[in-house]
Amino acid sequence: MTIAFSKYEGLGNDFIVIDDRQVKLEEAERLAPSLCDRHRGVGADGILLVGVRGASPRMRVINADGSRPQMCGNGLRCVALHIVRAGLADGAMTVETDAGPHPVEVLKDGRVSVSMVPASFAPGELPVIADAPLIDAPFEVGGRTLAVTAVSMGNPHAVIFDTLGDDRWSLGPALGADARFPQGVNVGFAQRTGPQAFELHVLERGVGWTQACGTGACAAAAAAVTTKRAQEGHPIAITLPGGRLDITIGPPGQRIIMTGPARHVFEGQLDLALDGG
Repeated sequence: MTIAFSKYEGLGNDFIVIDDRQVKLEEAERLAPSLCDRHRGVGADGILLVGVRGASPRMRVINADGSRPQMCGNGLRCVALHIVRAGLADGAMTVETDAGPHPVEVLKDGRVSVSMVPASFAPGELPVIADAPLIDAPFEVGGRTLAVTAVSMGNPHAVIFDTLGDDRWSLGPALGADARFPQGVNVGFAQRTGPQAFELHVLERGVGWTQACGTGACAAAAAAVTTKRAQEGHPIAITLPGGRLDITIGPPGQRIIMTGPARHVFEGQLDLALDGG
């Protein structure tokens, strides 16, 4: 069976984009590890299944290991660009995701602006096993006590502003696998680099250390505002290994605006034996 695909990237966070009429969700989950393999497959951080039937397009995300996150901010920007390139929208649209609908606009400067869901610090929405929201809360992991802020962006994030240096490479996996996060958690290590500016490294569930994470950048910005490290209502520059995202956090309960690049890389065809990968 031959499947057409498109390759996109947003700040180095790269994806295989496939029309969902070609591959069922369960098949894509099974195929993801082989397709995303960077030596024997196409190579990607994940697969984005895109459906364009009905009133709104739909995006479903599959990580490189075959797991299903609820949302991917960088992937959503890539999907919006893909839909515009296909002539199915002029620039503004609402994309349905497993974390709800997200208004998106492909801007004339080539960047994509996404209206993300409001951040939530409620333990039950991440979920995290805690009696109250974790806001710079002491959290023992890997023999260290970290100050953790737990944020839901439709998917779970743990943000740490502690200065940890290379210790983050071991503490990240330990925190990501901590049983107090029963569905796992994306782990973001943020360092303030100036007024309204942070550097961020993210260990992403099902992917590993990634070049960029859109929901992680939003979670870090929301955590920075909540802990008084940044101001709401003004863009916050989040610089990840792959580049910069601009995040604007409004009052509690208001949607978060994420703006950043997306790029089409190439088109391809895959010959797949769907029964064997």
